[in-house]
Amino acid sequence: MTLTAFGLNCTLKSGDAASSTQKLLDQLLDAMAGHGAETSSARVADFDVKPGVTADEGDGDQWPELRKRIMDAQILVVATPIWMGHPSSIAQRVLERLDAVLSEIDDDGVYPTFGKVAVAAVVGNEDGAHHVCAQLYQGLTDVGFTIPGGSPPYWVGEAMGSVDYKDLPKTPDKVAETIATIASNAVHLAGVLQAQPYPKPRR
Repeated sequence: MTLTAFGLNCTLKSGDAASSTQKLLDQLLDAMAGHGAETSSARVADFDVKPGVTADEGDGDQWPELRKRIMDAQILVVATPIWMGHPSSIAQRVLERLDAVLSEIDDDGVYPTFGKVAVAAVVGNEDGAHHVCAQLYQGLTDVGFTIPGGSPPYWVGEAMGSVDYKDLPKTPDKVAETIATIASNAVHLAGVLQAQPYPKPRR
């Protein structure tokens, strides 16, 4: 089975505006592609994602389109910038909309997201990368995703600095190493979970 990885860029920038978050997301997806995964991504700001906690909030809500791509993939990558020490408001909305998964747990206690892997990626010019990753991972595990071993890739520049990740002439070695490790582990874990799904919880 060919594994698929889908990335959500939670930058506040829409369209084709240059994005450090997109650069890190693309690097991570490229690394996964090197392990045989088919990859794609979307910039959430380009979609009309309504506030709410259901799968479809109606009235032009475009979350169902993104949700289908999430559910069709075996690996989800949530990439976000840091704003005031937290994930972007768009990343928070993604987590809120994923809350709908909790109403879809079947009678055996199986989440529709069981067997899917999630990875975070974070960039910013302020402290808080570990805190942001912790927030994302807590939310993603709450709705049934499995987190691979290894540090999530992140880059934090000088506080209030003028150099963004997208402006770096070379990817820092530690960031490159982290990307390589988490990409390998995510693809491997997704393959394991597809071959041997979680058992039904005992009731």
